[in-house]
Amino acid sequence: MTDKPLRFHWSLSQAGDNFRASRDFNELKGLFSLQAQLELCLKAEENGIDSMLMAIGYTRPDPLLLTVALGKKTKRIKFLVAVRSGLITPAYFVQQINTASTLIGDRIYINVVKGHTPSELKYYGDFEEKFERNERTKEFVTVCNAFWKRDKPVNYKGKYYQVENGIIETPYNSKRGRPEVYISGNSEDAVELVSEQGDCLWRFPDAPETLKPKIEKVISSGKEAGLLTSIIARETQEEAEQVAKDLLNNFTKSTKDNHKSYNNRFDSQGFKEILDSAFTANSNWITPNLWNGAVPYMGAPAIALVGSYEAIAKALLTYKKIGVTQFLFIGWPDILEIEHFGKGVLPLVRKMETQKEFESTIV
Repeated sequence: MTDKPLRFHWSLSQAGDNFRASRDFNELKGLFSLQAQLELCLKAEENGIDSMLMAIGYTRPDPLLLTVALGKKTKRIKFLVAVRSGLITPAYFVQQINTASTLIGDRIYINVVKGHTPSELKYYGDFEEKFERNERTKEFVTVCNAFWKRDKPVNYKGKYYQVENGIIETPYNSKRGRPEVYISGNSEDAVELVSEQGDCLWRFPDAPETLKPKIEKVISSGKEAGLLTSIIARETQEEAEQVAKDLLNNFTKSTKDNHKSYNNRFDSQGFKEILDSAFTANSNWITPNLWNGAVPYMGAPAIALVGSYEAIAKALLTYKKIGVTQFLFIGWPDILEIEHFGKGVLPLVRKMETQKEFESTIV
């Protein structure tokens, strides 16, 4: 098990709308209450959260503009800003990120996503198929990193991007010289990209023994692996499972039918794997604490760690033993779940990380 302390992040994607993910896409609004989002950021600062995920898409505000707005009203929380290669050139993206870092400091990470819904990508003029998006994303991150190195003019000639004697005079505001780069995806392409150009891979969770061989290449390359998962943590296992059960009372059969049809919209391997498993599995429990019962109603990111504070802490340390070092959470509602995590789970995690005898109790 690595000596590096676990890092925890939280999604801002449903602040002010607890069950946003269950709604029909046509009902989703592109801007939430700024106050609700600020309150969630401040609560995250109080409870040991490293950064907030700033998601991207047509039903959301621009993630970088929102980051600057929230960054000016917060002190410590960082922002994990999503970007798709089809929306912007790498040179201009680097200029934007570097400028934002001068406004709010070294508080920006990059979350590189390739897009999972072809019909939505076409809204932005992106008609590339999945393979082409993967290749374009590799070029995008390669060029961004070349600009962040700042050791010479950038010259690059690829299929999707060409740069001649490129220079960005606004530097990134940190000693490191660039933001950390996260790559999202369950595919081998994502593994290769983070191994070559990124810092950490985001993927959906699975049973530790199933997940371990899927992240070994990332770990062996010296990069990190992180899990995107929802969370329900309470004082006892029984209470947590009851909260999970009660959660399903918010949904109807039509919600489930909608998400079953949504699966046909995606071309993401990770989304399809989680959704297919949730709709066909005999049990909603993948492990004693990994639950996919809400996935048919709220999509793949609703796969959740459910349990007592101690059980969740042990589950996180079990993942740490196989090489996972970061987690990105979603909760229902987030502002309450952050408190349960910060006050109940996080102190146990930190205690377990420093006491070797706990390792023998982690299964």
